[in-house]
Amino acid sequence: QVQLVESGGGLVQAGGSLRLSCTASGGTFSSAAMGWFRQTPGKERDFVGSISRSASTTYYHDSVKGRFTISRDNAKNTVYLQMNSLKPEDTAVYYCAARNTAYLYIPYRSPDDYTYWGQGTQVTVSS
Repeated sequence: QVQLVESGGGLVQAGGSLRLSCTASGGTFSSAAMGWFRQTPGKERDFVGSISRSASTTYYHDSVKGRFTISRDNAKNTVYLQMNSLKPEDTAVYYCAARNTAYLYIPYRSPDDYTYWGQGTQVTVSS
């Protein structure tokens, strides 16, 4: 029943910015922890960041700290990934994920921690 839809991907030059959004339907969004992951061809799906159900806590992979910011608007059932100072190595398909029955102050860094996934949105950063 739960559906996640990502948007906002595209082509951007190195040093530029993009904002991804993920809108959820069919569940209780306010109680879910939300995560962002990314994947390149032939590679595993890697953790980018996550945000708690109350938005009181965020977690980030070291490679994006200081450049990416996760936020959420529970009234709109939407989570955002603001990406600044983009690098070519950020190129990947970005996925939104949701976990119900989520506890606070747990980062949920593994794809196995999540039940629901979006279809992904392509982000390409040129040199």
